Amino acid sequence: MKKKVFVSGCYDMLHSGHVAFFKEASRYGDLYVGIGSDKTIEELKNRKTVYSEKERLYMVKAIRYVTDAFINPGSGMLDFLDTLDIVKPDVFVVNSDGGSEVKRNLCKERGIEYVELRREPDAGLEARSTTSLRNGVKSRLPYRIDIAGTWIDQPYVSQYGDGWALTASIEPTVEFMERGGMSTSTRNAARKIWPYELPDYNEEMLARLLFCFENDPENKGHVSGAQDAIGICMSGLTRHHYDGKYWPDRIESCHDEGVLSWLESHIVLVPMFPRRPGCSVVEGKDVTPEKVKALAEAADRCWNAIIDKNLEAFACAFRDSFNAQVAMFPAMMQPGVAEWIDKIRDKALAWKMLGAGGGGHLALVLPDNAVLSDDMIPIKIRRRGF
Repeated sequence: MKKKVFVSGCYDMLHSGHVAFFKEASRYGDLYVGIGSDKTIEELKNRKTVYSEKERLYMVKAIRYVTDAFINPGSGMLDFLDTLDIVKPDVFVVNSDGGSEVKRNLCKERGIEYVELRREPDAGLEARSTTSLRNGVKSRLPYRIDIAGTWIDQPYVSQYGDGWALTASIEPTVEFMERGGMSTSTRNAARKIWPYELPDYNEEMLARLLFCFENDPENKGHVSGAQDAIGICMSGLTRHHYDGKYWPDRIESCHDEGVLSWLESHIVLVPMFPRRPGCSVVEGKDVTPEKVKALAEAADRCWNAIIDKNLEAFACAFRDSFNAQVAMFPAMMQPGVAEWIDKIRDKALAWKMLGAGGGGHLALVLPDNAVLSDDMIPIKIRRRGF
């Protein structure tokens, strides 16, 4: 009668190194695998799993070297204890980097043979580890670009007059610079919840979750505007209405393919320089009812022009929205920004800095059939369901 062999691990991001380990362990007998639960992995590694426990169980069971597999019901580093009682193995196999005196002594107490294997790739294959794969995988989380109405999501602005902010969720076609007006701080917060991509779930609820996660109620400092979380999580072109509160009272989205394609064909991004450390774009702010009204009216015209695909009206409203921002927050125009704008004046119909300004990226409105220069980055708006 063949011996029973037991191994235990997370087996998230299943790779050839795992399969080689199962193959080698199965030489000692019929192989049974204990798999860490989603809850245990999150507690131990402080992150969500890439694949759910059901998916990981399905994939491990499908490997021909595995006789059977189980989700470990326990918790912590010894979450497999109950599974040991089920399997009653003769041999416990670990990788050399997964061994410990605790496991060795546990096997000694239970009369189980303890075996440590060196981590070796199968013939002709590269050495693989989950850590190296994880470090090499780029996040598919979207970025946010703000199109008009920036700052209206702050209550100290919308208290002087209500209005809309316009955002678009864009695909990570390039790795955009940090502190560049692309809402990278909120995106980095999102990566702590969803490391690689947004879950398939109600988009507004995802935005609410991200907003609450980033803005700890115990934090007495700055509250990130809701437009960042909404712009990242809500696909297509979205406008959100603010009236003296942190969260909008209305949200509307456009998913019309003709409109989104038209917008993509007329907006490009140009990287300048990251917002400098210590830069305060709110220093010297001058928020008045008249200036907030100008910001809100420009955002209204911008939305209508995009929906109508009216390029001239869009460029005018886009430019007016940026001018309204700078009128309230002149420190957005940090040293060096004006020189960058001078470089692109003859290439674009309108321009604005993304986010709070101070540096980062310029968004340009281009004429029909414009030829892109090397420093221009086209955008790809994220469609619903992707």
